[in-house]
Amino acid sequence: MKSTIFFRAAIVALLVFIATGFAAAPARAETDTPTPGPSVTPTFVPTATVGGPYVYVPEKVNVRTGPATYFDQVGVLVAGQMAPALGRTEVGEWIQVEYPGAPGSQAWIYAALVTVRDAELMDLAVVVPPPTPTLSISTTLIYDTESGGPATAAATRLPTFTPAPPIVIPTFAPEAAGPARVPPIYYIGGLLALSLVFAIIAVMQQRG
Repeated sequence: MKSTIFFRAAIVALLVFIATGFAAAPARAETDTPTPGPSVTPTFVPTATVGGPYVYVPEKVNVRTGPATYFDQVGVLVAGQMAPALGRTEVGEWIQVEYPGAPGSQAWIYAALVTVRDAELMDLAVVVPPPTPTLSISTTLIYDTESGGPATAAATRLPTFTPAPPIVIPTFAPEAAGPARVPPIYYIGGLLALSLVFAIIAVMQQRG
């Protein structure tokens, strides 16, 4: 009798344990749901906007104060930069752009190294280029320590030009003409003619 009660109690305990396990499974599944991490918001990098025609620089280009290489360089534009296009030279070889730091915030770049956008190159206004810079010449005076005045260089006599001797071209006298030679064809023709005469004479003698 006691064994039967113990057996039934064990079965009831087992059923309660199984039911408790199934009931706890959904709660555990809900508890194990991963919590999403903090969302990363991309940083917005503003793009420079240029109103009107502008130039786009595919590679680094020098920026000068005038439309020629002998003008001073005031800076550079690196690849990917843009600058407002203000005008061009008469033939369109150079473009004037807005460049802070240059005199009047205006500078020049070589047109073949950039791309004009929102307009055609020849549609840009023709701008009168600045005057050509004058090259400054510095004079250095050398003073003589003994006389206290400018040193005078001793005159150096220039070498006298001596003409080269004339070139003599040798001349050769033509060879004396020898007696005229008879071509061999004439001898062969004479022998054939003589043989023909003898053949005719022999035929006539046989007939006579």
